[in-house]
Amino acid sequence: MWIKHKRIWSWIAVITLIASGFAGTSRASAAKNLPALGTHAQAAALIDVTSGRLLYSSHGDDELRIASLTKIMTAIVAIEHGKLDSEVKVSKNAFGKEGSSIYLKLGEEMTLENMLYGLMLRSGNDAATAIAEHVGGSVEGFVYLMNEKARMLGLSHSHFMNPHGLDEEGHYSSANDLAKLTAYALHNPVFKEIVKTPTKKVPNPNESWDYKWDNKNKMLRLYEGADGVKTGYTKKAFRCLVSSATRNGQQLVAVTLNDGDDWNDHGRMLDYGFEYYPLKQLTEKGEPVQGQDLVVSQTFQYPFADGEEAQVNKKLVLYPEAEEGAPDLRFGLRGKIEVSLKGEKIGEIPVYRKGSVLPERTASGTAAEQTMAPVHQSNWGQWFSVVLKRLLQPGA
Repeated sequence: MWIKHKRIWSWIAVITLIASGFAGTSRASAAKNLPALGTHAQAAALIDVTSGRLLYSSHGDDELRIASLTKIMTAIVAIEHGKLDSEVKVSKNAFGKEGSSIYLKLGEEMTLENMLYGLMLRSGNDAATAIAEHVGGSVEGFVYLMNEKARMLGLSHSHFMNPHGLDEEGHYSSANDLAKLTAYALHNPVFKEIVKTPTKKVPNPNESWDYKWDNKNKMLRLYEGADGVKTGYTKKAFRCLVSSATRNGQQLVAVTLNDGDDWNDHGRMLDYGFEYYPLKQLTEKGEPVQGQDLVVSQTFQYPFADGEEAQVNKKLVLYPEAEEGAPDLRFGLRGKIEVSLKGEKIGEIPVYRKGSVLPERTASGTAAEQTMAPVHQSNWGQWFSVVLKRLLQPGA
């Protein structure tokens, strides 16, 4: 029985770290005295990647066609579920897929990693289909993984029917959901590297020359600090764009759906975020908690409009002490600091006993110094109950 309790407390410690890394709220800014921001888009959103704070949203929850912005989900699901060095074989279904293409040959084999470059730089629908069949076993199997990922991330205004984004009934997302999804994906180093690449050369098994793919995302050339992400267009979705840029250590993501002036709108949106919502540091990893024999485990950063930082409140919440003589199954974890802005919770920072080994990484593989985009918070209770149920089952 003691062994089972030990396992439970170990999992509680791990899940606590996961939840703390994803804590916060993702609400559009309500700060006063800021200039108005407008776009030509049917729907738009702007998000800070580090914190996951939505800085701007216009019709952000409207469920709309998203064209090849779909491939953001395709890429992150493939990266998380597939092996990058595995060989993807092009099936009859993938060969000659309509729409944008990287012109793969029937039966051609290419590593998953290289095919992901073709997917994201050239928006290859043939690559999307081949990747889906390879990683999911079938297109239908992969689409199931896409929708499961959307559910886990709390993307309540998204549903996927295919991996490429060609118009299909029941296939949609929203500007807010795409902002949250992209903020999540940009914490993955493979995804982050792919979407910022301007040009990629890949071996071509059928010809004497290599494939050379230039990124369709003009923001990489038009905007200082641009480092992603994806273009999209269909006759029903019209022009869609997700862009990202990094300045002074802050990364922002802008999303527009059905926008005829998207390049200019994205420049204005990103400028707005960097100017009026600079990223500021509230705590530093390892710093002591005043009046306690404790230290904070993460550097916590958050974007604040002018005057907002003075409205931040930090509350220390300590967990119950273990029984005297019992081993420390929480590895020094003693509680958390709840951070709120204007009475609304924006994050949690785990605190540890001085001298403890502080966690280096969160469950997503991102550095603990980064406060993860908080799209997972709603699933904390669900994850906790599932783990406890499994551990308490006989034979678990």
